[in-house]
Amino acid sequence: MPGLIDPSKKPPSSSEPLGKNGTNGQSNPAFEMNDSEVGVTNGKDGKDSDGGGGGGGGGGHGIDSDHPTSYLETTMHIFKGNVGPGLYAMGQAFFNGGIVAAPILTVLLGITCIHSQHLLLNCAAKVKAKLPNAKQLPDFAETVELCFEHGPQRTRRLAKYMKMAVNVFICITQLGFCTVYFGFISNNLKQIYDYYGVVLDIRVHMAIIFVPILLPTLIRNLKYLAWCMTLANICMMLGICITASYAVRDLPSLSEREYFSSWRQLPLYFGTAIFAFEGIALVLPLHNAMRKPSDFGRPLGVLNVGMAIVTVIFTVLGFLGYLKWGDNVKSSLTLNLPPGDILAQSVKVMVSLGILLGYALQFFVAIQIMLPSVHAKIGYSKTHPVRVELVFRLVMVLVTFIVAESILNVGALISLIGALCSTALALVFPPVLEIILGLAQDGKICWMVWLKNSLILVLAIFIFLTGTFESLKEL
Repeated sequence: MPGLIDPSKKPPSSSEPLGKNGTNGQSNPAFEMNDSEVGVTNGKDGKDSDGGGGGGGGGGHGIDSDHPTSYLETTMHIFKGNVGPGLYAMGQAFFNGGIVAAPILTVLLGITCIHSQHLLLNCAAKVKAKLPNAKQLPDFAETVELCFEHGPQRTRRLAKYMKMAVNVFICITQLGFCTVYFGFISNNLKQIYDYYGVVLDIRVHMAIIFVPILLPTLIRNLKYLAWCMTLANICMMLGICITASYAVRDLPSLSEREYFSSWRQLPLYFGTAIFAFEGIALVLPLHNAMRKPSDFGRPLGVLNVGMAIVTVIFTVLGFLGYLKWGDNVKSSLTLNLPPGDILAQSVKVMVSLGILLGYALQFFVAIQIMLPSVHAKIGYSKTHPVRVELVFRLVMVLVTFIVAESILNVGALISLIGALCSTALALVFPPVLEIILGLAQDGKICWMVWLKNSLILVLAIFIFLTGTFESLKEL
């Protein structure tokens, strides 16, 4: 998942050591983090979860609400949070779905994901109302915890475990994104190197880009990563436009493509598509960061408009990619561009650069969730927190590198991450939360709500089981 962080909270377990930046105070400001930028906790500012001054404000995976965003800016954040390697993999997703079936399924899946995001938004608003001192909506993990705490008696003991589960899914998803980035970049650069006669193994290409990927991840202060986001967005926008311009040239007839692929391939479609739609962790932080939060969830609000645009882009690019290249469509549409064409090569470089710069931002989300626990368990961090954090960051980049070196099938890896983690975050937790709060209020839920949520959960279970199985077979 793409991710933008709200640096307004500091972990209760590590706020003091981190605020001092070690013992000598001589570190470069880019590697420092002041008290307001220490990190992120998905707890409630160190307070117990039963109320008090809880309630979040988008900590964990949001944006800095000290700088309220406009309608247009928030729409762009939604776009940025959903556009990445998953978008360029939609051509292969349509190959696994079919030229007629896949567009229909993509629109339906987009509508389902938008509905789930509204469910999360509504549930966060309901639990916020139970916290008298809360000024903003809690973040994703906090919302799940609070819903279970205020749900029926039998769900309350699960609250902290559910919060932990959300954070685990988010961390795996974000680090999974980072792993995919290694393969995505390496495959694109390999095509260029091969064309000019420099033929190297794909693993060597991953090793070459390791240091360029590592260096931005060592920047601990979020504001110094802002330039990465801006440049990455420019590269991705240009890449989308130019890739689409190649895809519309000399299109074949629809009859030359499979209308529906097969039931065996369908889980791979769902895994890739749900991976691409993984932006639900941004919903609550983006709402909190808006100048007029009421503009976020209304019928023509930011959420509906932004996600509608994303759904259209996914559908159009996936449709054109499969229609153009058919059975030969690659795990990234950029790999189908002519290898000797200078413009096509420039697209591969631009998109690779955009993904490389985006790695640090995706990585930041997972690190800020895990870091408080690391500091709490390592005594050395009390006197040298900066060193511990930098070593931890290095180790986690190495982990994503090693996994990428071990799994070279980028398309299958995308489907696996989507089926395993993205499904839980986007399709399981929101309907479950609505059911829990409904049972807690009066013990009765309309049969239509039961039916609707049951269908979403059945879809989630189908994607989880079949998508995981088929993805593992492809690896």
